[in-house]
Amino acid sequence: MGDLAINLLASVIAGTAVWLAGFLLRRRKLSRERAFFGLTEGASCLLVVSRHASSPREFSVHRRDVAALVELATIARECGAHADRVGENQPTGEIGRLTEFCVGGPGGASPRSATHVRTILRGVTYTVFDEEQPRLSFTVGGTEYVLTPETSYVLLARFWGPAGGHPVFLIGGLSAGSNLAGARYLAAHHHELARRYGADRPFALVLRIVEPAAYGTDFTELAADVTDVAFQPVPPPAGS
Repeated sequence: MGDLAINLLASVIAGTAVWLAGFLLRRRKLSRERAFFGLTEGASCLLVVSRHASSPREFSVHRRDVAALVELATIARECGAHADRVGENQPTGEIGRLTEFCVGGPGGASPRSATHVRTILRGVTYTVFDEEQPRLSFTVGGTEYVLTPETSYVLLARFWGPAGGHPVFLIGGLSAGSNLAGARYLAAHHHELARRYGADRPFALVLRIVEPAAYGTDFTELAADVTDVAFQPVPPPAGS
């Protein structure tokens, strides 16, 4: 009986140690994830999405943009936060007040994305869609990334406003499908991104979606890290 009791006690101690080690590992992993996204338990974050460009309805959202929002809302829920969806014409408040996920490229119907690119991602230029010359692309560091039937691109960036606070995650794709690819890439690779950029460094990545008509978002790869050229300083006033 003595040996049995000792063995049972040893098993309990070993099982408790394994459970405690796993619990601490999960807590550490969650803390890193929260720090990367600027989220805390019970916090709110914003999901800003553009309207469906070809829909006449004011609040219509492309189904793939909706799927992207689901991916981002899942990230927020994993961090213990909750997400509030904001349309393009609804006020979002000051940058940095809450973590913001901004879905949609400025070349489409996303004024919020256009503002972010114009004021913070000054090294990035999106083409404005023209029905007479339908060409969707963005240019970073002298390289143009063009939407074709075989390839699409999305800019995935994290940055802060001048006052700091919470980060903005911009997912600026050339199509709704590439927006979804960017959201899924962020959800799948944020641990790797956290190891590389930590919780306080901005980044800007160009992702390539290969054969989207055949593979959907399954073949999404890193095309270029454009962090060094995407964030340009404010140009000095003329004559200074």
